[in-house]
Amino acid sequence: QLQLVESGGGLVQPGGSLRLSCATSGFILDYYTIGWFRQAPGKEREGVACISRSGGSTNYVGSVKGRFTISRDDAKNAVYLQMNSLNPEDTAVYYCAAPGRPTISRGYCTTRSTEYDYWGQGTQVTVSS
Repeated sequence: QLQLVESGGGLVQPGGSLRLSCATSGFILDYYTIGWFRQAPGKEREGVACISRSGGSTNYVGSVKGRFTISRDDAKNAVYLQMNSLNPEDTAVYYCAAPGRPTISRGYCTTRSTEYDYWGQGTQVTVSS
């Protein structure tokens, strides 16, 4: 059973930084792309970032590009999301997710939520002055 557990969220002032972690188990992380998603109060879940197998390819939603960085450490079964220059619009519950089956491609990933079947419980990020 694929399992993902997020951590690292919290309260931060505008302009601050947070690093989210996604600890995985129950599968070989090497064979999967991983995505980060977020859901703000009253809004739909949106894709934030994804990282391909081997980490060679990443995608970001335009609003976070240049501020957020996704990375992975397969030896530690972990994926990270470094968030810098945070603003109140980044306030949301952040989730990491994995596809329902191993990923064939090594060079691509998607932030479409429909492509992911396993989700963590989420970690709250609040950006407020």
